[in-house]
Amino acid sequence: MTTEWRSVRLFPIPSVIYLIHNDVQFATLTYMDTSTYQIMGNLKIVTTGILFRLFLQKKLSNLQWMAIVLLAVGTTTSQIKGCGQTSCDSPFSAPIHGYLLGILSACLSALAGVYTEFFMKKNNDSLYWQNVLLYTFGALFNMGQLVLDDFRGGFEKGPWWQRLLNGYDITTWMVVLNLGSTGLLVSWLMKYADNIVKIAVYSTSMAMLLTMVLSVYLFNFKPTLQLFLGIIICMMSLHMYFAPPSMPVDLSSTAKATPENLKEISIDRKNES
Repeated sequence: MTTEWRSVRLFPIPSVIYLIHNDVQFATLTYMDTSTYQIMGNLKIVTTGILFRLFLQKKLSNLQWMAIVLLAVGTTTSQIKGCGQTSCDSPFSAPIHGYLLGILSACLSALAGVYTEFFMKKNNDSLYWQNVLLYTFGALFNMGQLVLDDFRGGFEKGPWWQRLLNGYDITTWMVVLNLGSTGLLVSWLMKYADNIVKIAVYSTSMAMLLTMVLSVYLFNFKPTLQLFLGIIICMMSLHMYFAPPSMPVDLSSTAKATPENLKEISIDRKNES
């Protein structure tokens, strides 16, 4: 467990980025509905790929870039409501402020994820020690914002620690447990895989498929055509991303066949002459 300041000083940076990102998310929701917000959130798939290439110097093939764009298209397709439903509003009806904040949110999410992967792989520290440092700084920065809000409000509702757990019930604690477990799983992906695996396999395609199955079973949800098409597109993009570069065209067999064919043609022409 490294305690040198050279290593520890990297952890406040993603904590600040996540803090700003969370505030931008709430600000975005004041300008657009949840469906449009989800569609705008798919931009983080593409921005993560771009920052993944720029900051971590990980080269992606043209096929993998196509798979990333196809994944964003698939998730967007699954979230668009059909005109047979109760709401058929255009996803482009929000004010320009909402779209700018949505783009900023996608960029901040990608930046925080890529930077977190960078310092988690920088040394061989325990993953749990890295999580302790990351979330300790995150809690301190959020605590500072709560104190600042109290000063701005003149402590009308009392100090923040007296109302910190107001409204908590068993459902709230289950959500906290779920998100905490999700954070641990994502940290494992950051440490031993990468952000592309996170957005492609974990948080997008598999989660979308599992959510559909559970919704059908628990809430009698009727899957739409857009949802089925989106899942199929996402599965195709996964296959494209993890496929070997030589899979689309078997160049080896083509290269072997060409000289033999040319040889046969030349021999036939000699015999005719």
